[in-house]
Amino acid sequence: MGTQKKGTHLDLWQDSYAARAHNLRESEIRALFSVVSRPEVVSLAGGMPNIHDLPLAELAEGAKQLVLNHGEQAMQYGSGQGWAPLQESITEVMSAEGINANPDNVVITTGSQQALDLVTQLFIEPGDVILAESPSYVGALGVFNAYQADVRHVGLDDQGLIPEEFASAVEQARGEGKRIKYLYTIPNFHNPAGVSMSIPRRKELVELCRKYGVLILEDNPYGLLGFEGQTMIPLVELAPDLVVYLGSFSKIFAPGFRIGWAYAPPAVRDKLIVASESAILSPSMVGQMSIHAYLRDYDWRGQIDSYRQMYRGRRDAMLDALATYLPECTWTVPEGGFYTWLTLPSGMDSKAMLSRAVAELVAYTPGTAFYADNQGHENLRLSFCYPPADEIREGVRRLAKVVEREIELLKLFGSQERH
Repeated sequence: MGTQKKGTHLDLWQDSYAARAHNLRESEIRALFSVVSRPEVVSLAGGMPNIHDLPLAELAEGAKQLVLNHGEQAMQYGSGQGWAPLQESITEVMSAEGINANPDNVVITTGSQQALDLVTQLFIEPGDVILAESPSYVGALGVFNAYQADVRHVGLDDQGLIPEEFASAVEQARGEGKRIKYLYTIPNFHNPAGVSMSIPRRKELVELCRKYGVLILEDNPYGLLGFEGQTMIPLVELAPDLVVYLGSFSKIFAPGFRIGWAYAPPAVRDKLIVASESAILSPSMVGQMSIHAYLRDYDWRGQIDSYRQMYRGRRDAMLDALATYLPECTWTVPEGGFYTWLTLPSGMDSKAMLSRAVAELVAYTPGTAFYADNQGHENLRLSFCYPPADEIREGVRRLAKVVEREIELLKLFGSQERH
């Protein structure tokens, strides 16, 4: 028998990994964490919710009572589909957006990110097409890349995904003999673009997906965070047979519990349960029971109202600062959620500029992180969710200094080199 090759001096197992392991890439946002954690850096990069206003003392007492009164259950294994009382509570949360949900079709997961991974695992063979908005959520693109999907971007504007471009993308992919497995969309307060899909487009998109036989993966972490309390009819309510819906408590409560869910048609639900059991056996009972107690015992709707007002104030600070310091740029005007999408003057490169921005003690996320095909050099995402208003203004002021310098260099030397 021959001796198996043992990789490289840097990694003994380089030659033993599965092919898909070589597709794993570090997120451009995660790569910034060591930088943005420095207290002197104003981070407009990450999407961390502001949880300072949660009733922490009351939650601590609730956690104590949970352990004292139900500790043996909370610290034990649970059902692979999730804890039934929380499934019921989740349908109440969904009803706040007008979704008439059946708790039997709720699968509780370790954050909605796990639900996204499970759906992709179930549907995607290497080379299958996933259609996704242009730009799209960086965490989703990482999953799609890991499963070796062929991601095709579909344009969006200030009214959200453009149905005509979706139809063209479907026709093109099928003309190439490709299999389209699903459309991934964030219709409400989009990450990173900050826009929302209009109601007429939602209806048109659903009809197109029915015509073409394309599943919709609807990711909706921000739907209850409209700054005026507004909600828009989710795609799953328009076509429950065509949609797998992803929800999360990370933005409307707290991300540390790592509890999300998928709401799926029964056949898909059954496969999701088996896949989840194979991955994690069961979601955290402590997390599930804690969130159920929060929804039962606290004014969670009032807490969401408080979040809306706070994030609206930070959005306003961001937009005011952009108008003051960066009039040469353009940006979206979000009506909810965490982000605005900024477009730099032509020829600039947000990825190349990032190191200079960090040197000026401000961080953002380059637009290239939100594309599968190297677009986005002239864009960047700015988050207004975590820093207070005065830090947002200071961060934009620092960013403006960098942009001004880059404009001067552009005039002298031409477009920045792109790799």
